[in-house]
Amino acid sequence: MNPKRNRLKLSLMTPSFIHLHLHTEYSLVDGSVRIKDLVKATAAAGMPAVAVTDQSNLFAMVKFYKAAMAAGVKPIVGADLWLHNTQDANQPERVVLLCKDATGYTNLTELVTQTYQHGQHRGIPMLERDWLRGHSDGLIALLGRHSDVGMALLNQGRDEAEQRLAMWQELFPNTLYLEVQRTGRAQEEAYLHDVLELAIKYDLPIVATNDVRFLRKDEYEAHEARVCIHEGRTLDDPRRPRLYSDQQYLRSAEEMQELFHDLPEALANTIEIAKRCNIELTLGKNYLPDFPTPDGSSIDNFLRSESRRGLSKRMERIIDASASDASDRRREYEERLDIELDVIIEMGFPGYFLIVADFIRWAKENEVPVGPGRGSGAGSLVAYALTITDLDPLAYDLLFERFLNPERVSMPDFDVDFCMEGRDRVIEYVAQKYGRDRVSQIITYGSMAAKAVVRDVGRVLGHPYGFVDRIAKLIPFEIGMTLEKAMEQEEALRSLYEDDEEVHALIDMAQSLEGLARNAGKHAGGVVIAPSRLTDFTPLYCEQGSDNTVTQFDKDDVEAIGLVKFDFLGLR
Repeated sequence: MNPKRNRLKLSLMTPSFIHLHLHTEYSLVDGSVRIKDLVKATAAAGMPAVAVTDQSNLFAMVKFYKAAMAAGVKPIVGADLWLHNTQDANQPERVVLLCKDATGYTNLTELVTQTYQHGQHRGIPMLERDWLRGHSDGLIALLGRHSDVGMALLNQGRDEAEQRLAMWQELFPNTLYLEVQRTGRAQEEAYLHDVLELAIKYDLPIVATNDVRFLRKDEYEAHEARVCIHEGRTLDDPRRPRLYSDQQYLRSAEEMQELFHDLPEALANTIEIAKRCNIELTLGKNYLPDFPTPDGSSIDNFLRSESRRGLSKRMERIIDASASDASDRRREYEERLDIELDVIIEMGFPGYFLIVADFIRWAKENEVPVGPGRGSGAGSLVAYALTITDLDPLAYDLLFERFLNPERVSMPDFDVDFCMEGRDRVIEYVAQKYGRDRVSQIITYGSMAAKAVVRDVGRVLGHPYGFVDRIAKLIPFEIGMTLEKAMEQEEALRSLYEDDEEVHALIDMAQSLEGLARNAGKHAGGVVIAPSRLTDFTPLYCEQGSDNTVTQFDKDDVEAIGLVKFDFLGLR
C-alpha cells in the first residue's frame, strides 16, 4: 500500500463518515460480518475506507487487508480489547486501538499476544494498563462508554473519570479520541452528555462510531442467535443480557449524518483518523529462518556439500560399482543433483531443505519413526540425498519440477510423517534449536457447518430436541455439505421447508449463520519457524492455562505474510 496514495484518495473523495469500530465473524462471539461481504458493502456505499476491530484478536487481519486492497478500499487495522478492571476483574472495561503505521501494528501485535499469554481472567484475555507504556507509539485510542473513563463517568462521577483520563492523555498525547454512539442502547445519551463536557474541558476530539456487529438491519435476530449459541442461552430467555440493538449495522454515511447532525465534528474526525492510519503489509515475500552451518560456510555451499556427501552414500547402495554402466549411472545422478541444487539456490530455498533434513535426522537418531516421504517432494533427488525422503526419484522417473519450479514460484512443502507418540518431541527439538519465541503451531478455525448450525439454531429458538433432530438427520453427512445442497438433494427436507413455517424459519436463520467462524483450534500438522520473534510477524493465541501457543493467522495467512510452514504430520 502506498500511504500517500491512500491519503490523497480520501481527500479527493471527501467522504462524510467512515466506520472505525466493527466486529466481524472472527470476533467469534458477537459479530456476524463476513469479510468479503463487508468490503463489497463498503465499496458499494462509496466509503473509501473501513476498520475491522475484532474482539481481542487480529484473526481476520490478513484476509481483510487482501480483500480491501483488491476492492480499492483502504483497510484500517485495529482491535477492541478488554481492559482489566483493577476494582472488579469480573467487569472488564474496553478500549479500541487502531494502527497508524508499522510501529503501531508491531505494538498492537505485542499487546494482543500478551492478553492471551499473561492476561487471561476466566477465559477473557485482558489488557493491563501498564503494558501500554512502551507500546502506545503508532496507535490511536478510542475511549467509549465501556472504557474505564466512560464507566467512571456513568457510575463514579466526573472526578474519577478525570483521574483515569489523565493516564490515557499521557500515553496517547496526540492520538486520543472520545468515542460516542447512538445505537439505541441504555445510557448512551447520558454518556454522550457527560463526555461532551469532558471533551470541551480537556480539548479532546470526539469521534462517532456505530459499534457494528452485522451488515444489515434485518440480520439483528440472526446476530442475537449467534450470541446465544456462544452463551448457551435461548433467544426468549428473560434472564439473558440484551447487550445489542438492531441499530448496530453498517449504516450509510447519510444515516450517520442524520444521526449526528448536531455533532458534525464527530463525523469529520472519522475521516481524520482514516487519513492518519496508513499501514502496509508486505505480502508474497518469504522469511526463512537462518540455518546455522556448523563449519561457518555459506548456506548455499553447505547445502551443496551435504547433498553431494549424502548422494555418494546413497549411490554406494544403489549402483553396482562393477557394472558396465556404473559410470554413466553415477554421472546421471550427479547431473540431476546439480540441476536441482541450482534451482533450489536460485529460488532462495537452501535453508528450507537443511532445516527439514536436520529435524528428520534428529527424529531418526532419537527413535521417532519417520515416514519415507510422499507427495511431490518424493521427486527431489536432493531430498533423497539429505535423507528427507527414502525414495530414489530416478528409479521411478519422478519429476523434480512437480515439487519446485522456477516458472511457478511457490514455497517447497514436504509432508513429513512422524509417529504420533514422538511427534511432539520433534517439535520440542525445533523450538529449542531456533528459539521458543520463534516457533509455533498454527491456528485453525472451526465453522458453523450445516448439521451443527441447524441443531444450534433449533436450540436457541427453543424447539424440542426431537423436532430439531428430525430436521438435522435429513441433511446428508458429506464433506462440504451445505443447507442449500441438502435441500436440492433431499426432497423430504425441501418439503418440510416449504410446508412448515417453523422449519422454514429455522433453516432461514441457520443459513444466515452457516459457515461463520465458530471457534479457534490448532492445525493438525503445521508449524512455523520465524527468522526473529514471531510477534514481529503475527500475534499469538493460547487458551487459558495453556502454554501451547498458536499463530493468530491461519495457514494461508501465515504463508501470505511470508512465514514458512513446515508440516509435522502425526500417524499412528
